[in-house]
Amino acid sequence: MIIYNKNYFLIIEDIKNIDLNKIKTPNKFIIIYRSNGKLVNINILKNFRKICRIKRIQFFISNDFKLMVDLNADGLYISAYNKDLRINKFKNTKFKIIGSAHNIKELLIKKQQGCSKFIFSRLFKTNYKNKPGFTGVVKFNLLKLSRKEDLVPLGGIKLENLNKMKLVNSSAFVLMSEVKKKPAEIFSRLF
Repeated sequence: MIIYNKNYFLIIEDIKNIDLNKIKTPNKFIIIYRSNGKLVNINILKNFRKICRIKRIQFFISNDFKLMVDLNADGLYISAYNKDLRINKFKNTKFKIIGSAHNIKELLIKKQQGCSKFIFSRLFKTNYKNKPGFTGVVKFNLLKLSRKEDLVPLGGIKLENLNKMKLVNSSAFVLMSEVKKKPAEIFSRLF
């Protein structure tokens, strides 16, 4: 393992993208499942959730309260575009809430929604159309020092810049596109 962070967040859209048998370290990985409106087989997801629990991998559901409750997931991941303040009703339950933000305004909304961790996006430059800009390591570290929230970086983290994560003032980071594109390579570096 090259990077020594407390937690690794892995955002997946299909449970086939990740082989849970490769994860040997308990309590280090957090999987965020995004269905993106696709129909999912609840029994397959329940089995996946069961394996996560056995391996002590936290499992979060993105923006779907019903699915979170049905799977008895560890919590809910709220995307930056979800601004529904009624989400804070889960604040004092066993479910944890993680929120995503791209700027200070969205960060304040996530705080009102009752989030305990905040995924702050774009650390490095990405190739997404209509999403220009990124913070970079220095600006992210300055932002983290000026805020009380637990910020976790996301965006543009690839195999080529994985070692730069040692410079980031965060106990965790989030991988999304690399999990889909190069799962074998990224997992060999993290596991």
